[in-house]
Amino acid sequence: MRPPRLFLTPHPNRSDALNADSTPPRTPPQPDAEAPAGPPQRCGLVAIVGRPNVGKSTLLNALVGQKISITSKKAQTTRHRITGIYTQGAAQFVFVDTPGFQMKHMSGQGGALNRTLNRTVLSSIGDVDAVLFLVEAGRFSPEDAKVLALLPADKPVLLVANKLDTLKRRQDVLPWLQNMQGRHAFAEYIPMSATHNADVKRLLDIVAPYLPEQPWLYEEDALTDRSERFLAGEMIREKLFRLTGDELPYNCTVVIDKFEEEGNLRRIAATIVVERDAHKGMVIGEGGERLKRIGSESRQELERLWDAKVFLEIWVKVRSGWADNEAHLRSYGYE
Repeated sequence: MRPPRLFLTPHPNRSDALNADSTPPRTPPQPDAEAPAGPPQRCGLVAIVGRPNVGKSTLLNALVGQKISITSKKAQTTRHRITGIYTQGAAQFVFVDTPGFQMKHMSGQGGALNRTLNRTVLSSIGDVDAVLFLVEAGRFSPEDAKVLALLPADKPVLLVANKLDTLKRRQDVLPWLQNMQGRHAFAEYIPMSATHNADVKRLLDIVAPYLPEQPWLYEEDALTDRSERFLAGEMIREKLFRLTGDELPYNCTVVIDKFEEEGNLRRIAATIVVERDAHKGMVIGEGGERLKRIGSESRQELERLWDAKVFLEIWVKVRSGWADNEAHLRSYGYE
């Protein structure tokens, strides 16, 4: 068994500088010689997978350098395949953030939604060039093991041990990494923290060689292939989850009813769909204060994202059983 290739610290830069006392030989000009070609373009799809609430969306936002995937403490915040694009030098990374693979509640309330999310995960990893398998540094749960068992054997899988900063000493992760060797033939072992810029840059450098040599798929300044309409719904859902916490059940969603662009103004009408009348009351809050705050924070977030003025209206609607109805799921944009 080969020892794990660890990336705990950046590689030291090699210096090929000449001795200060030496004089470099002059090279005569070569007028007929062609200028050396730059490095070939690389572009590839890289899936970010892991159990629910392990930090996939946080990592995607850090890799892209812009918030395009919503985050909250509620498990299964990510419900769609979110593509984040980052171009660096000759390499274009197309990262695919996936929902956390749901092992529980595959039947019963919300079962159709959970099965839909799992299909999204499996379809996402089927056509990528590499997989970032995200776990918490020093921890490997039965849920992690179940996700690992689903990963394709014909794709390079890079183990990303996130939240390294929660350990007292970085060196404490070494015995755990040695144990991880026996679980899978990982292409790389990368302990890191998604909140540290140096770790994120190092991860990009490690992933780049796994991208195939081919032309870029997107423009150099592209950040995502998702529309502004889609991002509006996601940002509202993030504020909904963050401001209701564990009080509101998992089975709620956001539908964009109207999205109009008038120069630097966006007019948006959205509906929050919940399962029961009691859930509607939770979202609205006493005197409508919670719904007002959801709208205000969503609007501010979208204005920062687009550098535009946003006019946002939000309603709350009760639709019992929507998460178990395949037709409703499709109408709400679930693949």
